[in-house]
Amino acid sequence: MSWFKEYKSSLKLVEVEELLDLIFYRPLAFLFVKAVYKTNLTPNQITSIALIVGMIGGGFYFFNTHYAISIGAVLLITYDVLDCSDGMIARLKKNGTFFGRILDGIADYFVTVTVYLGIGFGFASNSDDPLFYWVLLILAGASNIIHAVTLDFYRNKFMDYAFNRDATLGENLKEFEAEWAKLKISKGKYFQKFVVWIYLKYSSAQLKASAGKDSSNIIKYERDDYLKKNKRILHLWTYLGPTTELTLIIVASFFNRLDLFMWTMVTVGNVYALILFIVQIQINKKIKLESSVG
Repeated sequence: MSWFKEYKSSLKLVEVEELLDLIFYRPLAFLFVKAVYKTNLTPNQITSIALIVGMIGGGFYFFNTHYAISIGAVLLITYDVLDCSDGMIARLKKNGTFFGRILDGIADYFVTVTVYLGIGFGFASNSDDPLFYWVLLILAGASNIIHAVTLDFYRNKFMDYAFNRDATLGENLKEFEAEWAKLKISKGKYFQKFVVWIYLKYSSAQLKASAGKDSSNIIKYERDDYLKKNKRILHLWTYLGPTTELTLIIVASFFNRLDLFMWTMVTVGNVYALILFIVQIQINKKIKLESSVG
């Protein structure tokens, strides 16, 4: 198998990947995966290393010096490369685990929270107007959460149709509930219990926000029509993904302008998201109308 074909097979689905992942982070991750492929390094171990590196990177933002946040930015780049690597090696070796999927998902939240706290106590608290910049940071964080949840919903929905599978959110929720039931009666495994519980709550909230627990509330569209009409807008949705947001922080760090990152998230990011949401509604209405006519 050629390197390009092997690289492509390590991806989830090109249409749902973020552009910066495809052209920068994942190619670097693939080189790392090739280097460690024959070792005993597991996807969960890579995720754990990524989590530690990312949180250390976030910790540098507490120091609020250009030198410190530049080091933090380099560590965040390393974190993102490693974060891409765990899933790639799991798909290539077919040795992914249920807990690994959850740990990979929740690592982003731990790292993001650490970075935001670092920016808050480092930059905002030491600015000329701490209250204003704390509010701006909180708004940027809230925007990031809304963008991430929205992207997750439309990406999962697209993959449901692409792979002809049942609604991912509902199926995942059943898996998490079953795993949580087993963990509750087991001794120890406190970290796993905490991680599964957190992700269960997140998935439950996301499902309720999208269509409720009753799957009959989920509108079904004609598969090929849905994929064709949503392929382009899904690509546009990915520009609101966690990689884009993290890269904005990294670039702002190198220029020592963390304020520009916050302003970009609150203004440009939200205007862009609102425009996409309006367009998405129109696309869904058109598909629904055509499906009912057909």
